Amino acid sequence: MPQIYLCFLWHMHQPFYKDLISGEYKLPWTRMHALKDYYGMARILEEFPNVKQTFNLVPSLMTQVAEYASGEAVDPFFSAALKPADALSEAERAFLMRHSFYSDPERMIYRYPRYGELFDAWQVQKESGSFRLFGVQEIRDLQMWSQLAWFDEEFQSGDAEVREWIERGRNFTLADQRRMGERQRDIVSHVLPEYQKLAAMGSIEISTTPFYHPILPLVCDSDIAQTSRRDVKLPPRFHYPDDARRQLTLAREYIGRQFGAAPVGLWPSEGSVSDEALAIAADAGFQWAATDSGVLNRTLGRNVAVDGLYKPYQWRHEGRAMNMIFRDHFLSDLIGFVYSKMDSGAAADDFLRRIRENCAGILGSGRNALVPIILDGENAWEYYYRNGRPFLRELYRRISEDQGMQAVTVSEGLRLLEPEPIDHIFPGSWINANFDIWIGAEEDNEAWQQLLRARETFDAATEAPEERRRMALEELLIAEGSDWCWWYGPEHSSDNREEFDQLYRSHLANVYRFLDRTPPEELSRPILRTAAPDMQIAPSGPITPVIDGRVTSYFEWIGAGVYTVDERSGSMHGKKFVVREAQFGSDGANFYLRVDFHPDYERQLAAIEARLTVQSPDGAAANQIAISFPGGSAAISRASLAGRTGASTDAAECSFNRILEVRAPLEAMGIAKGSGLRFQFSLWQGGLPVDAVPQQGWIEMRSTDPIELSS
Repeated sequence: MPQIYLCFLWHMHQPFYKDLISGEYKLPWTRMHALKDYYGMARILEEFPNVKQTFNLVPSLMTQVAEYASGEAVDPFFSAALKPADALSEAERAFLMRHSFYSDPERMIYRYPRYGELFDAWQVQKESGSFRLFGVQEIRDLQMWSQLAWFDEEFQSGDAEVREWIERGRNFTLADQRRMGERQRDIVSHVLPEYQKLAAMGSIEISTTPFYHPILPLVCDSDIAQTSRRDVKLPPRFHYPDDARRQLTLAREYIGRQFGAAPVGLWPSEGSVSDEALAIAADAGFQWAATDSGVLNRTLGRNVAVDGLYKPYQWRHEGRAMNMIFRDHFLSDLIGFVYSKMDSGAAADDFLRRIRENCAGILGSGRNALVPIILDGENAWEYYYRNGRPFLRELYRRISEDQGMQAVTVSEGLRLLEPEPIDHIFPGSWINANFDIWIGAEEDNEAWQQLLRARETFDAATEAPEERRRMALEELLIAEGSDWCWWYGPEHSSDNREEFDQLYRSHLANVYRFLDRTPPEELSRPILRTAAPDMQIAPSGPITPVIDGRVTSYFEWIGAGVYTVDERSGSMHGKKFVVREAQFGSDGANFYLRVDFHPDYERQLAAIEARLTVQSPDGAAANQIAISFPGGSAAISRASLAGRTGASTDAAECSFNRILEVRAPLEAMGIAKGSGLRFQFSLWQGGLPVDAVPQQGWIEMRSTDPIELSS
């Protein structure tokens, strides 16, 4: 009797949030999803031994989970949740508030009355600007709820200690906080062993993705994007197929070490495929790969009906072969985006009804049907009632009871049906069978250009010590990940876009740092084109300030241009701003800059390097002055003026006392008398960008002529 074979593939992934130099995790999502999804999604299958599935584990995720499980992860978000509420500074309180409500209000906040109360109070606080709505007890309750809401359903209902916290709801103690932190580490420590146990039992198959989740076809050759959309505007070509090979080999080796056998299955990052990427995967030892039905449509040049979708294929190209399945895009998205709004039983019934109707003709012809359901295994559930567990239980129960339906791993499904050969694959991803999400938009292209420059710098740094080169290469592989460009461009938004942008640029800056190179100025500025109000006033007259680091006279900066930092847009590290205001101008012979810092940063400048970059309006004359702050003063540590490095440092001067003042001769910089100029000012610490003025682009002066400035 013909059967319906269901192939569920749950993709488990988070980007690499750890900074390799500081060792700090810049966002908490790996830990949060480990509490709620990675363990629970596997654990629930123990209730349904006849339901077999495939879990796609991305190594960059699993390495982070392992570090959390060992207690080695340095996570400021976790630390903020555990620190005694009465010991939090104002900055720490603000940080805690900002990062304590990253949950769906309906399903994960208002589900718990006390968490809902705190959320409402936070909304009032934001509108009123008052910080008095949260006392020590409110803060402690928030610290607990920001974590408890992410505990898996198994612990919320079945663990007496966690259940008592949830039932009590408020008036938590410091002892509760400490114990909650211990329970988190315990839960995370069960994630990998749960998958290992189920894999050893044969209940699940483990597949994987290139180690740091890159878009393989674009790493192989970024120009491939024009095959899927000919009018796309591309950056300079990124062409590093050996990096793609390394990402695949590292992934297969890592999963092999964790599970005792190398995986044979591959979910290419975002289902992105090309002939070159599949060839490299085949050479690496992978035997099957999966992508989207849209890619199958473009490969075959037609809209493929279910009788063509619900079967395996074998890609054969230039002597290599790879078995392929293509996800049912519509049904997979129903789980991802639609069923969360429905009753659990009704959603399960609807899903299986659609599958039976789709398969009726196939079964009627005497053939088996292989139905690939592939989707994110973590992010959808926070929008479901009780984290989607009632839905999954209803779905798995109905599958177990259906004599004409069987849930199998991908490898099992491939053994049960004969594949149909195809001689090529259309290059594309699961989104619109192209690569538009990751390349082509202005922000995307700038990110690729910066990656290319870092990669070329690595190629040239052959003299660097081997261990330093190894670390630089790892940072490059991290920066090749798909997640950074997921948030660049117009398609997606997130409360953490600024953090993703900063983290991407930090990974690239670390490449230069490991190679003992100075990171380029461009890495100090956000790639995000965040709209910000114009806070600039042009110079109105000539200025001749005394360069002594203090306001010698009220009148010395009268006539200067003013740039006031818009603090609503967030700083380089998502924390405080360093620069409060910059003033600038000219006397016809010199360019002058004054920088006013926030008072609480003045004492920290000893560890910071300032860089002033000045150019002619067309960018032809480029100059940079680097300033250090030894012993509370300021000194020019290096300069490159009109192409002359080092020897030209005496041409400029600077001083710092309460303010930083800088003078740079226009002639020494190759700026024509009376012409305009543009400049940028940035601050760096340990080779990483701390702040920049402006955050994007340049501050421009239309003229340096005193007469024109006065007119």
